[in-house]
Amino acid sequence: MIELGRKQVLKVLRMKDFGGYLGEEGSEKSILLPKKQLPEDCQVGDEIEVFVYKDSQDRWICTTNSPKICLGQLAVLEVAEVGKIGAFLNWGLEKDLLLPYKEQTIPVKKGDSCLVALYIDKSERLCATMKIYDYLSADSSYQVEDTVTGTVYRVNPEYGAFVAVDNRYYGMIPQKELYTKVRTGETVTAKVARVRQDGKLDLRLRERAYLQMDEDAALILEALRAYDGVLPFGEKADAQVIKEQLHISKSAFKRAIGRLMKEGKVKTGDTAIYLMEQ
Repeated sequence: MIELGRKQVLKVLRMKDFGGYLGEEGSEKSILLPKKQLPEDCQVGDEIEVFVYKDSQDRWICTTNSPKICLGQLAVLEVAEVGKIGAFLNWGLEKDLLLPYKEQTIPVKKGDSCLVALYIDKSERLCATMKIYDYLSADSSYQVEDTVTGTVYRVNPEYGAFVAVDNRYYGMIPQKELYTKVRTGETVTAKVARVRQDGKLDLRLRERAYLQMDEDAALILEALRAYDGVLPFGEKADAQVIKEQLHISKSAFKRAIGRLMKEGKVKTGDTAIYLMEQ
């Protein structure tokens, strides 16, 4: 059976001046492989690995070129153009891949990169979708404290950022761990904080407190110098102010300030932090 959107090995059933028709032995269905795609000295009966898709006139056709994504898979693709019916993605073939507006989780523009899955729509066309949740897997081998890389595919202000780890597995950075803004389509590196019973991964962007403290202390010193030695909020500042200004939690802020005070580099007040080092 010839399958749309997949790589498969087909046999050359007959040859024409403009290409070869490929199919399966004993089947009446065949599809064109254009002449420029035919291997040299190709003959009837030869087997060729091809990818099957539709051309600009909605006719089944095959190619020996390898697309960047196949049916049911996920890949990060670049937006080539945006038109009336959606965006068109560069997936390595002559005809760009349609990402309909209704399949976009956020608006995209030319030059953007987005993580998508490939599916067949109701009109039997290959299309891309940014709604990838159902295409992800929960059977990764990652353990707590492993470092992972993934693509943010959705940001929910209430719950956090949803990440496709390795563009393949379920992952989420809880809102409480988001001390810096992330956006849909962004690549992030994180630690596995928890492997849930269903196999999905809870992630964190920051190191454990005792490892993160040096980096936080350096961040505060940099901010103090930017403010000419006086940070205009102290340890009693609202957690949201600290998060907005330094992108760290209030507890991390207090730990780092404690470290700097012990080292004699800062002194504190209720409404300010003062740089002591020269």
